[in-house]
Amino acid sequence: MRTGAAGTAGRPGAGRAGTGARVLAAAQAAAALVVLVRLARGRRRLPPLAAPLPGPPPGAGGRATGPGGGAAGGGASAARAGRGVAPDGGRPGISVVIPARDEERRLGPCLRAVLADPAVAEVIVVDDESSDGTARLAAAYGATVVRGRPLPDGWVGKQWALHQGLSRARGEIVVTLDADTRPRPGLFGALAAALRDHDLVSAGPRFVCDGFAEQALHASFLATLVYRFGPIGPPAPPPPHRVVANGQCLAFRREAMRRADGFARVRGHMTDDVALARALAAGGWRVGFLDAGGLLEVDMHESAAGVWREWGRSLPLRDVTRPAWQAADLAVVWLAAALPALRLAAGRPTRLDLALLAVRVLLATALRRSYARPGAGVALSFLLDPATAVRLTQATLRPVRTWRSRAYPVFPAGGAAETGAVRRGARPAPPARSAAR
Repeated sequence: MRTGAAGTAGRPGAGRAGTGARVLAAAQAAAALVVLVRLARGRRRLPPLAAPLPGPPPGAGGRATGPGGGAAGGGASAARAGRGVAPDGGRPGISVVIPARDEERRLGPCLRAVLADPAVAEVIVVDDESSDGTARLAAAYGATVVRGRPLPDGWVGKQWALHQGLSRARGEIVVTLDADTRPRPGLFGALAAALRDHDLVSAGPRFVCDGFAEQALHASFLATLVYRFGPIGPPAPPPPHRVVANGQCLAFRREAMRRADGFARVRGHMTDDVALARALAAGGWRVGFLDAGGLLEVDMHESAAGVWREWGRSLPLRDVTRPAWQAADLAVVWLAAALPALRLAAGRPTRLDLALLAVRVLLATALRRSYARPGAGVALSFLLDPATAVRLTQATLRPVRTWRSRAYPVFPAGGAAETGAVRRGARPAPPARSAAR
């Protein structure tokens, strides 16, 4: 009888199993190295957005108040029409555009915060064929309501709403916000200041997640973004095809975006924010993704099921990423996040698994700053990494093209921003940059 290594070698399939284990170990080591390199960029991140020092308001004249003394109502809207659009005191006027489809339940807190900020010249709510009282609520607060026109073929609703809102904006700077955002005083001044060094600024918020399951699943999804793209605020811009952005809050100069026809260029994308940022970065725009956790909160979902369904749908970035990069990103998530958690649950972690779990726990500690009320869900989010990897894989292989009761056609993998499926005209030219910027 042969024993030891000779006996093992003699068993059918033992050699292949050993080779497969070595290949898997090598792949996991490579994924670990990639993650560590990306995480190391966080030591040199750009500083987070901060409220500018107090100074004179950007507009002409005093504050307008609506009924009850709040910055709402028709009086506020009328006063804003003449304030802030023409720069005063060296500060540009700021127009805020909010696309809204059936957002009556979530829009109020956003409008109250925006209308109370003296840096804002006008607030435009584009009512995207809502079936509820979105338009009525926005008008009652004093925002300018744009009744959205019917959705043309080839357009996704949000881009169409933003395209219409941009055409109505008069401020030198335009900030787009989702209805579930909660701006804090100083956000808009900070965004305007950031545009001195960037052409498009995307703000990373602090998330409002209530409940253990919702917070844990959300933090697990967020960790996959860090593993794939590194921390927010990279010191050097990534190549255009690896740029990421957060469409919940974008800032840009109005005329530059109009010349680029940016929203029309990505009109068919579900992952509209990343598609816009990558298309403009490819044309020479300086795109910044900056931490704004101290100035912006977002209440995205109402439950863990909402996180799974909605964020899990968009985070694979399938329609803006080429297949090779999709496969590489999924491999990093599976090997560096999901596999260590699975082996830990089975009681068979390797030393590399334990090292990766330690890195993941340290990341969870850092991610606590990304939540308004961090709890145990953030700390234990690594336990859900296998489920998150499954969801990302599912959404990559079977992308969902429905949103807010609308269904959209599927574009080829890699998306229109790269394949040209929805692009029209020439590549956007870099915006004109003056010494004042």
